[in-house]
Amino acid sequence: MPTAVRRLRKQLGRRGHFLLIIGIGKTCWGASFLVDPPPAQGLQLLTHWCDLRHWAWLWITSGIVTTTCAFLRVGRDWAGFIAALVPPTVWATAYTAAVVSGQYSRGAYVALWYLTSHVGVILWAAEVPEYSVPHAPRAARKGGPG
Repeated sequence: MPTAVRRLRKQLGRRGHFLLIIGIGKTCWGASFLVDPPPAQGLQLLTHWCDLRHWAWLWITSGIVTTTCAFLRVGRDWAGFIAALVPPTVWATAYTAAVVSGQYSRGAYVALWYLTSHVGVILWAAEVPEYSVPHAPRAARKGGPG
């Protein structure tokens, strides 16, 4: 493995790798809204204010901030996790509103998907320590055989 790649991997660490992957994903997802916007079914709360092409910039900006924060030290990377949370939270809120208003009954499933596979995973990753060492077995702590 080239030295530059090793250095980058070490600099990123576990949290940085997560932020880099999710940041690139959010940026690409937002770009897809610009290139070929999906139907706005269930997103009336958002499209009431502006077109989905405008909302694409929420994903793109979030992705860029998240990606940038991947290169910061642990403890300074918090903005990346917050930025990563914003778009899926907004989308989950819009789909929930569509369910409550009766505009899109399938929105409950989509909202739960955003809340679990996006928001939940991001919250979990934000709590993962950069390096964690497993606890020593009880016998090893007492000086006994392993």
